[in-house]
Amino acid sequence: MTKLSPTIINRKEAKSESMDKQQLLKQLEKAWTAIKESYAGLSDSQLTEPGVMGDWSVKDILAHVTTWEEEALKYLPLILTGGRPPRYIQYGGIDAFNAQMTEQKRGLALSEVLRQLDETHRRLIDYIQSVPEEHFTRETRFRHRLRLDTYSHYPMHAKAIREWRERPVE
Repeated sequence: MTKLSPTIINRKEAKSESMDKQQLLKQLEKAWTAIKESYAGLSDSQLTEPGVMGDWSVKDILAHVTTWEEEALKYLPLILTGGRPPRYIQYGGIDAFNAQMTEQKRGLALSEVLRQLDETHRRLIDYIQSVPEEHFTRETRFRHRLRLDTYSHYPMHAKAIREWRERPVE
């Protein structure tokens, strides 16, 4: 199975000190659009077909993306106040956390996964817009966590979905 922990996709941005909130929102929206486009036009049966990433379906991937946006919404406010989020070692590591969350959400209807995906993303954008500009102008723990949970995370999954779609049909 592919390791599913968030990774830094754009190392140049990771080192960047000159990104403001609007630039970050633009980058986040670009990555969000790419993941949405990666599964656009798929039928319900295609969205629930396993094997896109390991045994995950597109539906499982979208539930996973929502989980990490939920984690961002839970822990970004804590980070802003100087707190430290708990480590995922309590779950056995990030991969074990991902597996546990996937199992929890596997029974959800596709329509519910899609609703949660859009609703959680809207809440995240609203939250980011409410955060003062100074938290975006340089690399901070806040911006690092936001990047890992969102716009450097989506491309890995969008790519997996696109590659799955392009595979030869057996």
